[in-house]
This record gives sequence, structure tokens and C-alpha cells, in this order.
Amino acid sequence: MPTLGCIFLLQNYRAAAFLLPSTCPVGRIIRLETDAFVNNQKHGIYRRSLIRRFAVADDDEDDEDEEEEEYDDRGPLAKGIDSVSWLPSVEGAKGSNMPIETTKQGSEILPLFPLGGFVYTPNTEHVLNIFEPRYRQLYTDILMNGSKRFVVATSHPTEKGRFAKTGVLFALEDLKEVSEKTQDQIKYICNHKVTGRVTIDKILNPEAWETGDTYLKVEGTIHDDSGKDDPEDTRQKSDDVYDAVVAAAIKKIENDLRTTFGKIFDLQQELEEAVRFTEVASNTLAVKDGPDEDGLWQTIRLWQSFVEQRLMARQNELQLEFQDKLKDFLKEEKGLKNNELPSAIGFSDLTPELQQELQELQKRIAIELQPLVLESSLTMQKIIEAEDHKARCQLLKYFMQTEVNRLTTKKTLQGLFSSDDDTAVSDQDLEVLTEIEEKKSSGFFDEPDAFQ
Repeated sequence: MPTLGCIFLLQNYRAAAFLLPSTCPVGRIIRLETDAFVNNQKHGIYRRSLIRRFAVADDDEDDEDEEEEEYDDRGPLAKGIDSVSWLPSVEGAKGSNMPIETTKQGSEILPLFPLGGFVYTPNTEHVLNIFEPRYRQLYTDILMNGSKRFVVATSHPTEKGRFAKTGVLFALEDLKEVSEKTQDQIKYICNHKVTGRVTIDKILNPEAWETGDTYLKVEGTIHDDSGKDDPEDTRQKSDDVYDAVVAAAIKKIENDLRTTFGKIFDLQQELEEAVRFTEVASNTLAVKDGPDEDGLWQTIRLWQSFVEQRLMARQNELQLEFQDKLKDFLKEEKGLKNNELPSAIGFSDLTPELQQELQELQKRIAIELQPLVLESSLTMQKIIEAEDHKARCQLLKYFMQTEVNRLTTKKTLQGLFSSDDDTAVSDQDLEVLTEIEEKKSSGFFDEPDAFQ
């Protein structure tokens, strides 16, 4: 079994849009790479909770809107990983050996840069360190031909060489040559802006994935989200009755989104959730179409950050008890005082008992958190795939309503165990009971073949 290089003691961290727990500080975390973690991924343990968590998110006040939603009544992620669109795997695939030419009207040939399981969103900026030879060549090519752009698509969580059908367009804004400073370990440090989304029709040279002698190229259609292609006066009033009806419908969806977010904010404050939105975030929720600060993409990124903070906080909660034992070990066995505690300690320096506890903790974190990680990426990918602003609003509202349901269930269960007979229930027990209630309400269970 591989050993861990070090164990990090947590440091305090805060984010402006969220109130984070003071009793469970968020900061540097343990890197987990045990055999158990790899096996859990390989056998799909983390996939089983998807249907349960997103199978039902009914909102009785908005039943009339259900007919407009493109997904069925089980929810947009009811099919788990298959709820989003994936390209065929490039593993073992061969190209046509024909000259690469665009054949579909309106499409373009673009380089593809697959980047792990993270889903990027339009109108954000990102820095990449480029070291792999084929991607060094990619940057040389886009600089030489002047396009300065490429597609980034997330990778399939279980199948190698398979990528999401919808990616985002990275536009290169700044590039620094750092090969001399890094002994050629890193060639470029590049800053990019995501200017839109790309629907990928096909990968033109799939054999390049296995040979590694060059980067993949795709044929795809660009959907601009930067606002540069919008009419000069998008707010001009129209006399067209149809446009007026559509505008009114979108306005209602945007207001519904604000209302649902308000419910989350109120429940979070009442339940004193460990990670919760601030009042500023609630009062300035952005829901409009477009790339500006009041645009929906701002709220989509806010939601993505919220999920990430919850994941981090939950992992820290799981680690907190062990870290207390670790501190006791350093004080008692090593004779250290509080102000002498190191920021890291070698795995081999722990007692066999602590090593065993850490390995058990790794297994627990892998099993408990991987479903949440996968849900997060699938949620964002589903939003990226959405056809237009209206569809994005509907999806985000659905996912927010799921959170409302979770918090409402938690509130109900807390009420059941807060009677005058001094009966108490721990937070861990409450989470288990909440999970059971969610499972009952959805009608789906954690069966191994639930996705077949």
C-alpha cells in the first residue's frame, strides 16, 4: 500500500460570498491516494447516490413550469453519468486519414485540451502551466496561425479517452516563456479567458490520443458568451407580441430563481449551516442573460463555489477528529507544545494505530465525498450543455430546489428530536436520517446496478 507523504494541519480560510465554519477551519487538506481510494473509483461506489439526490426536486408552487423542462420527472441527473452527453472514446479509434477540413456549415476546426474533471464556465479567467510536448506544440500553433484559442472539455469520470460533447472556448490573453527558469520542466505560463461554449461534433484525429505525438483536433460549433456578438442595443423594446411573451416568461423564471435562492438563504441561517451564503450574496443575486456582473453566469459560478466549499468543509469535518489525535500524539509522544507543532508530519512517523486510523479515514472520505464531487461536476456540465439562458435558469433553479428540499428535511428532523424529553440526536445521526428521508422521497435506492 502506498504511503502518504505528509499530513497537513488545517489553517483558517474565508470566502467573501460564504460564511464558513469557525469550528471546522477550511484550508490545506490531506492528499489521499491509497489503494482503497482507487478501487472505490474503479468500482463506481460514488455513482450510486446520484439518482437519489437528484431524482426528485419538486416545488409545489411551480408545477405549471414542469412541462417546459426538457428533462423527465425524475430529474436532469436521473441517469447519473449518462445524463450528460459524451463523445465516443478515442481509445483505439482511428481517423479517416483524409485531409482535415471543415464539412459542416458554421463549424470550425479547433485544438482540444482535455482538463480533468473540473468544469469551466464562460467569462472566467484561468492560468495554465504547459509542460507536455504536444500541448507545447498546441500553443506554438495557435500563436503562429493567430487564432489564440482552443477547446477545453472535461473528461469522463470512469472511461479513459472519453470527453464531454460540450466544452468551453479558451482564448489566450497572455503567455510567458519560463523554460529557462524551470529547467524546461514548464514551457509556458498562460492566462486565458473563457469566451464561450463549443459543441463538439467529432474528434478528427483520435489516434493522436494514444500516440501522443500531437494534440487532438475537433470539429465544433462555437456559442459566444462574451457579449461581443450581441446587438448594440439589446434592451430596445420590440413591438412583436411573441418577443414580449418570451421576455415575460424569462422574467418569471429569473424571479423564481431569486425566490428559490432566498429560501436557501433563510434555511441556512435558521439551521446555522456550516457553509452558508452571506446576506450580500442573497441581495445581489445575478440572474440576467449576458456576460456582465448581473448576468446568470456569475450566479452559476457562485453555486459552483458553494458546492466546492461544502465539500471542503465536509472533508475537514471528517479529518478534524483525527487531527486532534495527531496533535495529542505530537504533544505526548514527541513532547511538543502548541506553538511548536509542525505544519506537516511524515506518515512513517505515526504509530501503527494512527496509521491504521488514517487509512480508515481515507476510505471513509473516498466513499462519502466522491458522490458529492461527481454530482458537482455533472451539475455544472449539464448547465454548460443547456441550449439557452432560459434552460440554464431552469436547471439552476432545479438544483437549488434540491438543496431547499435537503435543508427542509434537515429542519423537520431537527424538530422531531427537539422535544422536552431531552432526547438528543448527533449531527452525524441527523445526516444519516436525512439521507434516509431523501431516499424515501425519491423512490430510488443504492442498488449496485441502479444505473444499468
